[in-house]
Amino acid sequence: AQAPADGITAAVFANTNNTLLAASWDGTLRLYDAEKNELHHMFQPNSAQLDASFSVDDGKGFAGGVDSKLRMFDFKSGSSTVLGEHSKAIKCVEYCGATGLVLTGSWDRSLKLWDPRAHDPLSGSCELKGKVFSMSLSGNKAVVATSERHVLIFDTRKLSAPEQDRLSSLQHQLRVVRCFPNATGYAVGSTEGRVAIEYFDPNPEIQKKKYAFKCHRKNVDGQQLLYPVNALAFHPKYGTFASGGCDGVVSVWDGFAKKRICQYPKYETSIAYLDYNFDGSLLAITQSYTFEENERDHPRDAIFIRKVTDQECKSRVVQ
Repeated sequence: AQAPADGITAAVFANTNNTLLAASWDGTLRLYDAEKNELHHMFQPNSAQLDASFSVDDGKGFAGGVDSKLRMFDFKSGSSTVLGEHSKAIKCVEYCGATGLVLTGSWDRSLKLWDPRAHDPLSGSCELKGKVFSMSLSGNKAVVATSERHVLIFDTRKLSAPEQDRLSSLQHQLRVVRCFPNATGYAVGSTEGRVAIEYFDPNPEIQKKKYAFKCHRKNVDGQQLLYPVNALAFHPKYGTFASGGCDGVVSVWDGFAKKRICQYPKYETSIAYLDYNFDGSLLAITQSYTFEENERDHPRDAIFIRKVTDQECKSRVVQ
């Protein structure tokens, strides 16, 4: 099926089927059937879209981007509605299934909560110290990675202030954060080829389990090249996770056993986004140059759907 014509910023699976929603710098939001490799819908907000999310029943999509507007897309009718806006680009959009609300994070250093069913959708907001770079939800927990290496943990029902404000153990800019499927913690990736595994519970015994590890690096002529970690995705069944970097490599890790399970053959350019489908049988791998070496000729932007075997994602350690 026809891929977006410019950098792909997100390619997310639906909650209950193998529909895939892709946001892009080409100003489109595309809805695919990942199994049949068919493009079902192409919405054209005509502004670069930086993130997207499905409603809980997968009948609607929500997306935001550089024109600062949050839009709701109805896949049945083909219509779109502007729910509201930030004062700068919307970087992250997450639908909260527990509350039916949409959470957006922006470069304007704020989070906003929206009720798509309400006449006046804005239902909460919080000013932050930094720009929002990445965000992940699990139940009522929201984890937000911002500039200045801060990770904020919110209860989405009380958005006025974070429950915890942590300075990341990673020493460089944070690129991506994703919650564990069991909602006990999160993984965060940085620009210097490193991933940290963290836990929500501040109990010192639990905090002893946190750690960070090096990945997406390579030795060239005696020098180590460090590549940004752009993407993380947790397997919904096994709790293992995939990481993707600017080196074009996707690796799958057992975070609890601290081991790599497998590494896929290298892709042609940066891995921009990763997402497992609802049952973990498919992995959407987004290959899209992320301009870490500025403007240059680069391989095509593409979304690859990989059929995943248990061998590639199941822990080999007997618990």
